[in-house]
Amino acid sequence: MKVLMVGTGGVGEAAAVIASQRDPGGDWLELMVLANRTLERAEKVSAKIGDPRFPAEQVDGMDKDAVKALIEKYKVDILFNACDPSLNESLFDTAYECGINYMDMALSLAVPHPTDPYNKTNIKMGDYQFAKHEDWEKRGLLALVGIGIDPGAVNVFARFAQKHYFDEIDEISIKDGGNLTAEGYDITFGFSIWTTIDECLNPPYKWEKEKGIYTVEPFSEPELFTFPDGIGEQELVNVEHEEIVMLPRHMGDAARKMSFKYGLGADFITMLKNLRALGLDDKHSKVKGTNLSPRDVVSMIAPNPVEVADKIKGKCCVGTQVTGKKDGLERKIFIYQTTDNEEEMDRIGSGCVVAQTAYNPVMALELLANGTWSGQGVLGPECFNPDVYITLADEYDYYMGVMEMESEYKKGQDKNALLQAVK
Repeated sequence: MKVLMVGTGGVGEAAAVIASQRDPGGDWLELMVLANRTLERAEKVSAKIGDPRFPAEQVDGMDKDAVKALIEKYKVDILFNACDPSLNESLFDTAYECGINYMDMALSLAVPHPTDPYNKTNIKMGDYQFAKHEDWEKRGLLALVGIGIDPGAVNVFARFAQKHYFDEIDEISIKDGGNLTAEGYDITFGFSIWTTIDECLNPPYKWEKEKGIYTVEPFSEPELFTFPDGIGEQELVNVEHEEIVMLPRHMGDAARKMSFKYGLGADFITMLKNLRALGLDDKHSKVKGTNLSPRDVVSMIAPNPVEVADKIKGKCCVGTQVTGKKDGLERKIFIYQTTDNEEEMDRIGSGCVVAQTAYNPVMALELLANGTWSGQGVLGPECFNPDVYITLADEYDYYMGVMEMESEYKKGQDKNALLQAVK
């Protein structure tokens, strides 16, 4: 497989390193072109890897002609978009126009309702891409969208739970949290600053079979959730996320409701509210005398996630909680992935938040390259066989686990385990 990866920021760098370590002999990855708006950044990542299969190129992801020139130059099979999702529409369309496959880790951006954003939807995340499903399908092309950790692995977890753990599903609830701290910093962004501001301040989505997708207030409906692997209890709140527009498309008949909640922490939420109150979240207007939006300025002066990665300690955990029935009994499980920051810094030289995201597109590329996953149209990871994904994650030493939570079903399991010990 020949890949053009556009974007060599934190996640792009991590994905390139993971790919080079996973397939040093080029068994399935023939080429991964590292293209970035600034050539210096792409060259830095290329030099870090030190493999001629990872050449550096300069490209502006919004310049279709320039991206098309690279696609033609290297005769690539797939365009891997590792950029901010504001570039999704352009790169998605460019791949289609060139007749090649496409992959990203987040959907096209939402535009909230102009007058009643917390009660009405408008343009939802992914609407632009999913509207073109039939066009891609007719041309025999695949656009695999939302294949990061969340969305991405958690979508696979939902499908895996449906297949193996439940006869009936009541709710699918994505949970994202961690116990990360950065020495010397009160507030840090673990991921793209631009994207974090967008998803945290936009109206969150929820889905119910009777109502469809609807919006609620940001940071609403707090709940306490205890994460595994020593992370412990955190308060989670509603945040806008792609899973709630993805999963109902292919799993809407299997569940009654779906939600996404994030453990942001009180200080981080206060900071985000203050950005909005001061207008510093604005991405449309320009700061007087510059071509920069207020949000551009925040992104420039806030601690860069890549630069502070080696100062962070702790773990991040993302998973899918599913409740329903098995053998007539109420059951609740949590399928999850945890990543330790110090371990990933030693392993690939990246922080845990970007590393946790980056493993997933690389695994997807391998599954596509060897034909284990295949499809046509605009599809999310929930549309594919989840078993091979879970198995491959173990080969990557990318930890995934399942936690049986308190329920009628677990009570029966515990009883049977006790009696089995006697036997």
